[in-house]
Amino acid sequence: MAKLKLGPLLDDKPVKVTADLPAEVHRDLLAYADALSKETGHAVGDPARLIPVMVERFMASDRAFTKSSRRPMA
Repeated sequence: MAKLKLGPLLDDKPVKVTADLPAEVHRDLLAYADALSKETGHAVGDPARLIPVMVERFMASDRAFTKSSRRPMA
């Protein structure tokens, strides 16, 4: 099995955000949490904890975003 992009989750002070997920995305999130638990040997607990890490990774890997975010603000 290929290595997952996420590793163990760090504890950090969260900011509360509410979002509605399509049922298919929620099922995939549950499956990802299960796969990550098996890969790392650490239970994920609430799969919603994956969402901020996934969003962070997505933004970090978006070249256009990282390029534009390096520009100084006017």
